[in-house]
Amino acid sequence: CAQGSCLVLCRRRLYDLSGFVRLHPGGEQLLRRRAGSDVSAALDGPPHRHSANARRWLEQYYVGDDQPEPAGEEPEGEELADAAAQTQTQMDPRCKTVNTENDLVDWEKPLLWQVGYLGEKYDEWVHQPVDRPIRLFHSDFLESLSKTAWYVVFAVWAPVVLYLSWVSYTSLAQGNTRLFSSFTTEYSIPVHKYFFPFIFLLGMFLWSLLEYLIHRFVFHMKPPASNYYLITLHFLLHGQHHKSPFDSSRLVFPPVPASLVIAFFYGVLRLLLPEVLGLSVFVGGLCGYVIYDMMHYYLHYGSPKKGTYLYGLKAYHVKHHFEHQKSGFGISTRFWDHPFRTLIPEETFEKED
Repeated sequence: CAQGSCLVLCRRRLYDLSGFVRLHPGGEQLLRRRAGSDVSAALDGPPHRHSANARRWLEQYYVGDDQPEPAGEEPEGEELADAAAQTQTQMDPRCKTVNTENDLVDWEKPLLWQVGYLGEKYDEWVHQPVDRPIRLFHSDFLESLSKTAWYVVFAVWAPVVLYLSWVSYTSLAQGNTRLFSSFTTEYSIPVHKYFFPFIFLLGMFLWSLLEYLIHRFVFHMKPPASNYYLITLHFLLHGQHHKSPFDSSRLVFPPVPASLVIAFFYGVLRLLLPEVLGLSVFVGGLCGYVIYDMMHYYLHYGSPKKGTYLYGLKAYHVKHHFEHQKSGFGISTRFWDHPFRTLIPEETFEKED
């Protein structure tokens, strides 16, 4: 009954989601709609079908069974306070004692060097999400490079996008850029400065394709159970995000490792296109990346209004995490899921009041 508390029932099992509500802005809607209610029907069927992963995730907040106290034995005073303190300790997953037999890893130690030993159990384990922080490295310095706040990405790359856009436009304005000039001078095509917005949009479009391809074929590769190093690499790149999807410090790409990847793609474009043209495509792609990272963070922590485009994307991404890990690879857009036939199927449910 305390303000901000959120206890729910599921099959006569009691779960305390108060900590989740406090830590995650998206939990406010849960507090308003579900606090003090029985969520069994919502988990089992229409209008929402949740996977076994969602139920396993809920088990982190289990505090006991809903069994009525014998008459005249209701706890009072200090007994009630002690019970509340015990419930709080059980509720917070970071306070739980690690059961190595069930968790398969020791959460008190960096996970990156442990997951490779899971072998055939890794794929199932990594897709059983938890709501607890993850430490990857022993070194505090390396650990700091693997984490960042969402606004750091915007603060670092937005000025770069603006500066390179200005450089690209002013360079095109000089009138010296010609397409195919490396092959022929007679039939080369001049690139006017007013083409820059279209080239910029082309870069964003190419990024959306690259976003899909990386997410599907790199981040969601299934490493061989016998290969320790590929399992470790997969967990470093994306597995840790599926294991702990609510770790806010790992929802966007940290600038230091991101700069290495960005430099690689810039080098590829320099080889394929004239310098200014390649830079124009690159800056559009870089802008697309920044939008993608900001949107990914918002899809996890934001509360978009029902019926909006972002609301649909959020629901789509939640399904990808908790139910359809082998489809739904589009994040900033579902466009590429259509031609590649990885679209999460739309499910029709009876409407609820």
